[in-house]
Amino acid sequence: MRSNFSYQVILLILFVIIFLPIEVSSQSKSKKNIESAILDSAILNRQKDDSIRIEELILQVQELKLNEILLRNEHENRGKETAKADSIKRAEQRKQIDSLRIITPGVPIVIEGDTLFSLYSRRGGVTPADRAAKAEEMIMLLGKKLTVNQDSVYLYKGDLTTDIMSEDKVIMSVTDQDGLWQNLSREELAEQYLVIISQKIQDLQAEYGLFIKVKGILLCILVVAVQIALIYLTNKLFKKLQKKIIRLSHTKFKGITIKDYEILTESKERRIMVLGSVVLKYIFILIQLMITIPILFSIFPETEKFAYMVLSYIWIPAKDIFMSVVRFIPSVFKIILIYICFKYIIRGIKYIANEIATDKLKINGFYADWAFPTYYIVRFLLYSFMLIMIWPLLPGSKSPIFQGVSVFIGLIISLGSTTVIGNLMAGMVITYMRPFRIGDQIKLNDTTGFVIEKTPFVTRIRTPKNEIVTIPNSFILSSQTVNYSVSAQDYGIILHSTVTVGYETPWKEVQQLLIEAACETSTICKNPSPFVLVQELSDFYCTYQINAYSRQDQTLAKVYSELHRNIIDKFNEAGIELMSPHFYAQRDGSDIMMPPEYINKRNK
Repeated sequence: MRSNFSYQVILLILFVIIFLPIEVSSQSKSKKNIESAILDSAILNRQKDDSIRIEELILQVQELKLNEILLRNEHENRGKETAKADSIKRAEQRKQIDSLRIITPGVPIVIEGDTLFSLYSRRGGVTPADRAAKAEEMIMLLGKKLTVNQDSVYLYKGDLTTDIMSEDKVIMSVTDQDGLWQNLSREELAEQYLVIISQKIQDLQAEYGLFIKVKGILLCILVVAVQIALIYLTNKLFKKLQKKIIRLSHTKFKGITIKDYEILTESKERRIMVLGSVVLKYIFILIQLMITIPILFSIFPETEKFAYMVLSYIWIPAKDIFMSVVRFIPSVFKIILIYICFKYIIRGIKYIANEIATDKLKINGFYADWAFPTYYIVRFLLYSFMLIMIWPLLPGSKSPIFQGVSVFIGLIISLGSTTVIGNLMAGMVITYMRPFRIGDQIKLNDTTGFVIEKTPFVTRIRTPKNEIVTIPNSFILSSQTVNYSVSAQDYGIILHSTVTVGYETPWKEVQQLLIEAACETSTICKNPSPFVLVQELSDFYCTYQINAYSRQDQTLAKVYSELHRNIIDKFNEAGIELMSPHFYAQRDGSDIMMPPEYINKRNK
């Protein structure tokens, strides 16, 4: 109010000065006498008007003073009422804060694990968490500077806040609300916070200051020098070790031999030892670096966390592996026990299979050649069941990755082994069908030979020309198989061959010659006796087929060869040509188509 009154007085004075002009007229002497009377009358009239205006202004000033006194009294009364209201409002705020203090956690200002104090109230639109984060950032920034003057931290008192400053930067601001939360005035709370912050900055300076940096650099140089010296000594030591290995190789190394097979020669053994020393050297240097690098990081507080990080890279996996091994020890005993039980069960089954295969143990309806195939199937099932029992005991078997990989492998096997499974199942069916055994001579489509190997997936046949033919079991199961060996042993295999003779030769003579040729064949049975079938009566010749029994399935090719030789000899001796009769129709005195010795013998 006082300021408003002063401005009004100044405006009135200016108004008076403006409207009281002083005129000085200097006219020429010729006009002065004429106008002097007029000027005097005008001056008198203006002075009279000015006096009236001055009196009016004085009255306005007195009125303004009175208004100022009234406004001042009113302002004082309002101030007393406002102070009383403020005190009441502050008491209510204290009660509210006391009730909230129980359930409202403060936001602590934490510097490197040390809690300085907590903030509870907002400052404008800034939350306590943001205020605490800003204060932590500023304290850490000041504490990590190379040099900081402690006297530069001070208080700046404003109308609404008291700021804790460092040079021209605000570390944090203390409000009246902060004082209410701590039951202190704003100034008292700011003094406490100033002491705490100053002390923490001093502590950080002792940890991050210039002296610590210089000391850390010197320690780093020392650690690096020591590590270089250790690497040099390690290289020198292992060079001597390699030289000693080379010297000893000429006298001590004799190679490694198992029976007649030499696994390692002397030179290979020497190279392996030298290579092992090189690997051991690098492992030793790596261990040194694994110790030195964390030490270097731990020298400076800024990089100390990296030291723990590097150590964690080494220690945590090693610890996990060690703890996994310790936790796996009970499972190891379970796995060993399961393996031993299944091992002796399989041994017992193998013993029974061997007894059946050697006909020492006979079971009705169970053939000896089923023994080992059945043993292999049972062994596979038992090993599968053993693996199912051991699988959950393996480390990490319950992890999602382990289970996912197991499902993926199973899916690949199931999708990619359709043909393999088909051959395996066909092999099992063939085993129990018993269409042939190892050593039997069989005919499979166009392939004839002896069975030399039967596996769950394929069967191998050796032809008379010593060609090894591998046939998938699924193909055998879907093809027609002729077993000469079983036929020869049980019934006697019937060998047959066909000849064509003209109608001019009596059939009885041809039949007798064929039977004689068969009987003179060494491996053909006399009982049952050979017999001849007249197969076809063609236009120019008659077709005869000789049939003879034989129990020699192993040499069918030789038997047929001997039979054919005897037929040729018998017919040549009888003077009968083994040729198509229509050739006789073309005959014009040419020689008979037989060897000369038989012709001369006939002529004699």
